[in-house]
Amino acid sequence: MFTGIVEEIGQVSQWRQDSHNCRITVSCSDVLTDTAVGDSISVNGVCLTVSLLHNASFTADVMVESLNKTALIQLGTGSKVNLERALQIGGRLGGHWVTGHIDGVGTIRSVTRERNSLWYEVEVADAVAQWLVMKGSIALDGTSLTVADFRDNICTVSLIPHTAEQTVLGEKKAGDLVNVEADILGKYVHKFMFQGKENLGSGREHSQLSLDHLRKAGFAQ
Repeated sequence: MFTGIVEEIGQVSQWRQDSHNCRITVSCSDVLTDTAVGDSISVNGVCLTVSLLHNASFTADVMVESLNKTALIQLGTGSKVNLERALQIGGRLGGHWVTGHIDGVGTIRSVTRERNSLWYEVEVADAVAQWLVMKGSIALDGTSLTVADFRDNICTVSLIPHTAEQTVLGEKKAGDLVNVEADILGKYVHKFMFQGKENLGSGREHSQLSLDHLRKAGFAQ
């Protein structure tokens, strides 16, 4: 589990891939502190397991499934990546609950500067769009952000100067791909509201929760 607060920007120093396997080595410093083989590190929002530790880098194996379903496929030697160690119990939760399990790949449609902010419009697939809400949380390349606007599968987010400088998002431009993870809480709510009792387990009754019920309670419009 992660928070979406990027700890540092690393750089891919080795990228080895064939038709069956992929192994990535990332040069870094901060995230190596207290890290051991077997620990999890978020690389552009994708949870990877440390298989080897070096003096100034770590190596992780990437499943073919991860390459096919995420924007990691566009990385190569020299690419910069967002890095975050797994959340430590007792630490501050500065972002939101981020699992490191990518829901889809989004495409940046526009980047606009307004005073000290950068506004990004990111197009996401229907499968991801169903979980997004205004003012809710979203992780782009592992960075915790707030959904400022959402319509027609276009999610708008804003980056303050600190976020732009401390993450790879600050260098992204229109046409670039980003890993997208929706808020895990939204996924659970969606499942209980819109899926039948056959998905809730044997002997479980179907939830009585509905949009009408939420509207009456003041939780929806």
